[in-house]
Amino acid sequence: MSAVPGCELCAAASPAGAWQVVAADERLRVLRVLDAPAFPAFYRVVWRAHVAEFSDLAAADRLHCMEAVAAVEQALRQALAPTKINLASLGNVVPHLHWHVVARFAWDSHFPAPIWAAAQRPSPGDATAQVASRLAAVDAAIRAALAGLTPGRG
Repeated sequence: MSAVPGCELCAAASPAGAWQVVAADERLRVLRVLDAPAFPAFYRVVWRAHVAEFSDLAAADRLHCMEAVAAVEQALRQALAPTKINLASLGNVVPHLHWHVVARFAWDSHFPAPIWAAAQRPSPGDATAQVASRLAAVDAAIRAALAGLTPGRG
């Protein structure tokens, strides 16, 4: 795997507690984002090798990556019943292939706008705390799903 010095997603440990590793295999890691308190169910699927674009991956690797993204989405949907799941692969700030998988709720501070937009209302602390209380179960479901992906076939 190729790591690039200074790339926060190449790092084995989170800079300043920004994220924690939930699950990993030889090709990718699933991280729970900790530095976005208004969005407790915010995950990233990060490709281990430092590549910038999805098309840099071989076909089998693209399939594996998208199966992992789908597994995270499904775990969030089953455990939290969100209003919507947002998926994004931007990489403008950190040009390291990663997917954002974010459970969104009609009550969240930014809904229906993107999480990067201006807040439309305060975050309801009780609802946010209720979601946060279920994340250990989400993490366990993600670990199980990732372990069940067939190497080389997604």
